[in-house]
Amino acid sequence: MAPLETALMPALDPLALQQNAQSVGRPVYLVDGTRTPFLRAKGRPGPFTPVDLAVQCGRPLLMRQPFAPTLFDTVILGCVNVVADEMNPARVAALRMGMGEEMTAFTVQINCGSGMQSIDTAFRTIQAGKADLILAGGTEALSHAPLVLRRDATEWFGRFAMAKNVGQRLRALAGLRPHFLSPVIGLERGLTDPVTSLNMGQTAEVLAHLFNISRTAADAYAMESHQRLARAQAAGDLTGEVVPAITRDGTLYEADDGVRPDSSMEKLGRLKPAFERPYGKVTPGNSSQITDGACWVVLASEAAVERHRLTPLARILDSEWAALDPSIMGLGPVMSATPILQRQGLVREDIDLWELNEAFAAQVLACLAAWEDEGFCRDVLGLVQPFGRIDHQRLNVDGGAISLGHPVGTSGSRIVLHLANAMRRRGDKRGIATECIGGGQGGAMLLEAV
Repeated sequence: MAPLETALMPALDPLALQQNAQSVGRPVYLVDGTRTPFLRAKGRPGPFTPVDLAVQCGRPLLMRQPFAPTLFDTVILGCVNVVADEMNPARVAALRMGMGEEMTAFTVQINCGSGMQSIDTAFRTIQAGKADLILAGGTEALSHAPLVLRRDATEWFGRFAMAKNVGQRLRALAGLRPHFLSPVIGLERGLTDPVTSLNMGQTAEVLAHLFNISRTAADAYAMESHQRLARAQAAGDLTGEVVPAITRDGTLYEADDGVRPDSSMEKLGRLKPAFERPYGKVTPGNSSQITDGACWVVLASEAAVERHRLTPLARILDSEWAALDPSIMGLGPVMSATPILQRQGLVREDIDLWELNEAFAAQVLACLAAWEDEGFCRDVLGLVQPFGRIDHQRLNVDGGAISLGHPVGTSGSRIVLHLANAMRRRGDKRGIATECIGGGQGGAMLLEAV
């Protein structure tokens, strides 16, 4: 464990945590929210662009509020793969949803944490007394990720475009190479860290090695994710949270389509490692799916709750962002969630429910192992004793990104919304939503039932 501990030093400093503790401000409530079904990318652009998804998700949410859409103070939307026709998708979506020409709106991007960043920015703004109602969320259409030309190809196209006569064009044409016409999938580049040159799956392999996560354990976790989501769908536990999406030709999408209820250890075991053959632990079956989807939540101050007679789902108490070595980015939840508990004077048993975004099964299991490891907790987290084991019955109780999919700009808002809904359904008091973030970061948010 020594190399890992070195990568994460200095350890979390209790004094620094105390000094950085958030100041007491106005209460902030999550009063409502919806998301679209999460739709698997199928090798071609899906039926919805990022803004299409945001609008499909937002219109039903706005229609069921007891106040006009124009009464929001601002709109904040997370989105990573912004398409060229929808620059600042927050503003485009706000206009299409009828929120008025005077509605300010901006888009945030922190990779996998973008949806949570939008909520956190709204939370801090309302807490400081600068707003009363904010619509925040995330959207992502990974199936619309662009095809990118290689650098030498773009240089050639530039030379050809600058040619001023027939002779120059002919000379430029002589430099044309067949591979110039073979673009690279932009998503592949986006999921590769530019500092370490490791893709996100390889960082999960690093954690699987460091914490001795077996392929069997990863597959078992993935199988249960599918079973839990299938059970939640059948029981109607997602009713009200998931709103249908309808294409312009009338095609209806009512539910997440990535879930595989018949997933089994035998089927998962037949899949080959995706990133480190032949001995890797990370496969397509125990990784999050490439998916399109959107999610919005309504955040309100206490004054807005009283003014509009709103019924909150939960109160947002605290949030934290952390950073670490990009090669072990999957430990971001450990580094961001732990300081919240220290700051709030809470212990593991005080948290009734956890939503830990399932980027990879091995990554989730590595986070759980880190919290149980005495040396890691002492030397990296600054804890006197191990944080301890999180009860599996309190973790991702309705499945997660392995069965749902991981639309990068959306997942952070989805886990916050679902945490609030699941807490209410189960009668829980406190919950934490947390995620790892590509590039070596992590985010976490503490909710309390109202």
